[in-house]
Amino acid sequence: MTSLGRRTLLGAAAALPALARARAQEALRITLAGGSVGGAWSAIGNAIGEAIRRQRPGSAFSYEPGRDAANVTLVAQGRVQLGIAHAQIALRAIKGEPPFDRAMPDLRAVSLIDSEAAWQPLVRAGAPVSTLEEIAARRVPVRVTANLRGTLMALATEEAFAAAGAPFAQIERWGGKVHYVAWNDALEMLKNNQVDIITNVVDFPSRQVINATRGMEVRFLGFGSDLVAKVNARLGSTPVTIPANAYPFQPEPVHTFRAHVILLTAAGVPADTIETVVQAMLAHFDQIQRSHATMARLQPAALPDTGGVALHDGAARAYRAAGLIR
Repeated sequence: MTSLGRRTLLGAAAALPALARARAQEALRITLAGGSVGGAWSAIGNAIGEAIRRQRPGSAFSYEPGRDAANVTLVAQGRVQLGIAHAQIALRAIKGEPPFDRAMPDLRAVSLIDSEAAWQPLVRAGAPVSTLEEIAARRVPVRVTANLRGTLMALATEEAFAAAGAPFAQIERWGGKVHYVAWNDALEMLKNNQVDIITNVVDFPSRQVINATRGMEVRFLGFGSDLVAKVNARLGSTPVTIPANAYPFQPEPVHTFRAHVILLTAAGVPADTIETVVQAMLAHFDQIQRSHATMARLQPAALPDTGGVALHDGAARAYRAAGLIR
């Protein structure tokens, strides 16, 4: 080999580490699908985006408003890199169960966002029932809201009523009415006496519930522990207790079920990209915590607990390096 050739090879070898470092610091292009603008998912999603920009300067981040099932589909189709959704919805997508018409086995988890979102059914004072089981026993034509179709909130309510022997189709045959409307609309309908029962899957105590029900006579709709067990078996949710007096209208504890809100991606997204996302979340966790009250009680050690959805390889690598998983 000539001296020129040797110098060329040595120069190329010397450049490799620098090239590797440069590639490692390449800017990312990330789109995250979350919830409606102004809501918890929007605040948290944008905080994650800011963490990514700080971790990897020059990165481009965009946020798209969305909804549970739609976000899952966008991630599975590769149209966005990240999405916020309930783990229970993602598990249904992986299996191809309703509301999805095909299996999406390549869905992966990045991190936990919230594990304290509890199913909370409120009933107005003067409503014809006080428990969920009573609806089926007496065939009461109640008026119910179930949040928007394609959300875990609606799915959880459908499952709970079905477990009590009062599926929505049956309620309407009894003369009742089911409304698939947003939570703010449901609160307004309850205030205007247009419905008897409203439901949601939210944190507790929910400041929105407290503010919206101020001056209204409401209480929690009663239901038994066997109903919770049935729903958990169907949804993959877990039991949780809302402590007594969490709300002004709630003197007794409420034993209900909860869902996991997680950050999703797809298996095909590069491991280096997702590793960087998790590294950014860990490095700037204080900022993410401040983005919304939902995040205030979450600790970094809980991030790998993604409600049964398998971690992406890149996420697992980052958590392992941080000592959060083995």
